[in-house]
Amino acid sequence: MTRQGFILSALPLAALATLAACGGGGGSDGDDTPRTVTIEFAAVAGSTPIGCGSTVSGLGSGAVDAKVQDFRFYVSNVKLVKANGSEVALTLPANDDWNYSAGGNAVTLIDLEDGSGGCSAGTAETHATLTGTVPAGDYVGVKMTMGVPFALNHTDYASAPAPLDVQAMAWSWQSGRKFAKIEVVDPDGAEGDWTAHSFYVHLGSTGCSGNPANGETVSCVAANRMDFALAAFDPATQKIAVDLRALLAGNDITRNQAGAPGCMSGGTDPECAAVFEALAIAWKADGSGSGLPVDGGAAQTLFRAVAK
Repeated sequence: MTRQGFILSALPLAALATLAACGGGGGSDGDDTPRTVTIEFAAVAGSTPIGCGSTVSGLGSGAVDAKVQDFRFYVSNVKLVKANGSEVALTLPANDDWNYSAGGNAVTLIDLEDGSGGCSAGTAETHATLTGTVPAGDYVGVKMTMGVPFALNHTDYASAPAPLDVQAMAWSWQSGRKFAKIEVVDPDGAEGDWTAHSFYVHLGSTGCSGNPANGETVSCVAANRMDFALAAFDPATQKIAVDLRALLAGNDITRNQAGAPGCMSGGTDPECAAVFEALAIAWKADGSGSGLPVDGGAAQTLFRAVAK
């Protein structure tokens, strides 16, 4: 699509919005009736679709084979972007197993694993789409955060509403969440050639203090929420690829230099340097990284628009 964008025009709410390339102009901005938008995510390695049941090739600096063990992440506070740069928040549907909105914040769990193959610790249920409504109008792109908003993050998962109640996404620091849980393992198991038989990417806030269970206010040294934007994106013809190969490109995933296996967001874990570069989050080897997005995530390589 061109920078001219796509129009969400006056269509019945029950139908998915027709997102056709437009010839310019202001579209139907005068009509504020909500229109439905569905954004699809897909797990890939480069240009190849990947899943739990197959071996993925060309991963890490050594271009080795691995199997996916988990592939889940939260996205929040999604906005569609108009040609003039203005942003319009996507309103999620009623709270359900995958979506939750409260206090001006909205979060969705994207689950690209299906519990099969190497993902046996996952769930059969998947959720690869983000659906919501915006006023009719002329839009050119999308932006969002990979992570759980602070106001919703530091709660006990056992008593939290869905999808914040997923135990596999619970984070150990002050009852927060793993914003992303993307894991690969040696395809040959313990009999393989890997020194470290797994490489985990667990993104979450670190350096947190204050126990919410005691009514204390939580603060974190590094928020580690990832912002990203797709300047040209048409959800009618495109989907968002989540590129495992790009995420792992800077690490030898068969070796663990120090700390946790892979990168679990540790401020001094050497494997996190390349992971956080792919996510465009500020990180420093001495642990002094801010954990804030770098230039709004402009240089991130994990997410990109591809044709459906």
